[in-house]
Amino acid sequence: MYMVDYRKLRPGNITSPEYKHLLLLLYWPVYGLTFLILERVLNLTYHPIEAAFDSKIPFCEFFVFPYYFWFVFLLGIHLYTGFFDVPAFKKLMYFIIITYTITTVIYLIYPNKQELRPTEFERDNFCVAIVKMLYAFDTNTNVCPSLHVIGSFAVLFTSWYCDRFKTFWWQLFFITSTVLISVSTVFLKQHSIIDIWVALIVCAVSFPFAYILPDVISKRHKKAANAVNKKALTTE
Repeated sequence: MYMVDYRKLRPGNITSPEYKHLLLLLYWPVYGLTFLILERVLNLTYHPIEAAFDSKIPFCEFFVFPYYFWFVFLLGIHLYTGFFDVPAFKKLMYFIIITYTITTVIYLIYPNKQELRPTEFERDNFCVAIVKMLYAFDTNTNVCPSLHVIGSFAVLFTSWYCDRFKTFWWQLFFITSTVLISVSTVFLKQHSIIDIWVALIVCAVSFPFAYILPDVISKRHKKAANAVNKKALTTE
């Protein structure tokens, strides 16, 4: 674990070794702007995404709770690792950058949408009211792969590299949350089951590049540096 003293953070020292990892956060506004252009500016032709199994999944408004918990889940891991575990924070951001860039390319090359949302609801309750607001706010375009699924697995994968979260109960929490958030996307009719599977493929492909490769490269650099230092000592 590597803790950072942010009380000393100033605009002038953001590029210092202690704080420069925060520059990775600049990806978020860049991605947000890119996604906004895809959603609101470009006039794309969208391809419907739907599987036969989608019709067998009932709408359940109570999954709105894990669906919205995603925002806390993702923000929480950013805050914790950014303050208390910089190596894990870097892995998290590498994964986000790789996966979200891949999804952006997919959305551009193969614009897609889902047409699964119900027009009428069997029940009228608080959760249904929230879902209606969600539908009104969130478009049904650019859904495959699911960013909710990718973001959830980003949190889960990062927890594997945080000493604090390696206990049984913490891992149970992270796994349960990831599963509930992922399945909430289909029970709320926000996504097709296809969106989940494609998201899992993107996660599987990206995982080694974000979580394994950086450690391999770091170890090689350290080994090379040690070899140079050892050679320098022997020649003195």
